[in-house]
Amino acid sequence: MATAGKVIKCKAAVAWEAGRPLSIEEVEVAPPQAMEVRVKILFTSLCHTDVYFWEAKGQTPMFPRIFGHEAGGIVESVGEGVTELAPGDHVLPVFTGECKECPHCKSAESNMCDLLRINTDRGVMIGDGKSRFSIDGKPIYHFVGTSTFSEYTVMHVGCVAKINPEAPLDKVCVLSCGISTGLGASINVAKPPKGSTVAIFGLGAVGLAAAEGARIAGASRIIGIDLNASRFEEARKFGCTEFVNPKDHSKPVQQVLAEMTNGGVDRSVECTGNVNAMIQAFECVHDGWGVAVLVGVPHKDAEFKTHPMNFLNERTLKGTFFGNFKPRTDLPNVVEMYMRKELEVEKFITHSVPFSEINKVFDLMAKGEGIRCIIRMEN
Repeated sequence: MATAGKVIKCKAAVAWEAGRPLSIEEVEVAPPQAMEVRVKILFTSLCHTDVYFWEAKGQTPMFPRIFGHEAGGIVESVGEGVTELAPGDHVLPVFTGECKECPHCKSAESNMCDLLRINTDRGVMIGDGKSRFSIDGKPIYHFVGTSTFSEYTVMHVGCVAKINPEAPLDKVCVLSCGISTGLGASINVAKPPKGSTVAIFGLGAVGLAAAEGARIAGASRIIGIDLNASRFEEARKFGCTEFVNPKDHSKPVQQVLAEMTNGGVDRSVECTGNVNAMIQAFECVHDGWGVAVLVGVPHKDAEFKTHPMNFLNERTLKGTFFGNFKPRTDLPNVVEMYMRKELEVEKFITHSVPFSEINKVFDLMAKGEGIRCIIRMEN
């Protein structure tokens, strides 16, 4: 492409300070260095993680910054040493990476790359410790190695998954974070047997994706647990067959579920990050074979407390990161699940706005309206 090797001027939504609406600015995006790619972002979406770090209530604030990590785009140019990607390739950026060389990447059991696993405190490129974004010569920080709220972005090649060019980027862009996390928690980690009973704690985007995973796996009962009863009707589209609102019961949720399921559910997936829900998700599984999977990220000071007998009675507790998917190896296969109509992505997408209205998407999330909103970079 004619822009290869040159600085590109484009629009980006810049967060100048914590909690302040994003501002559409003209930024300069430097060419990719060794093992980096520059990608033209066509569609992006807002995830709770972006909002959490934009609010900067619980961590070191880093501003000015370009947020965004759930997206789809096309490779514009590649840096030295990049052989797996070429200009024109359709890609999904991923907030965590796969270098393919470290012990984690070489293990069939892990996706927690030593080099490229998520680092929310790093606002620069891993190669030279510098930002590829600037305004009037002043650097703008990156976010989780992706920064997709920009018409062009630069990423390490290990954080970019090449996908089928036939896949519609305005749909599959949502597979690069939350939906794959929930889906993988069910199909890769909980692995519910056909005909089993599964409890899903939290019916946000990740929880609904976990329900979708349980549906695909062939679970016969999928019980959604949420404090917001207005989510229940929507959750039926994702396979949920019945619901429990803890507010409606005087006894602990794990007891309610045990009574509903003759001793406990076969599998549970916890998607809230609330430590009490985590304990409930573990204690509600059946002794002898029950498996609970934790997906939500807890408060840094949270402690998980349960009686050791719960383990000795043959209940299993597991954790997962990004649904145990290896970004470059496995995400293309998740896209193919969509292409084969096994995975329904459209029902996760409830809104769509042009890039100029990106702040509306923050408002929608604050109100809890919708599941995912697509942000169109080109109006």
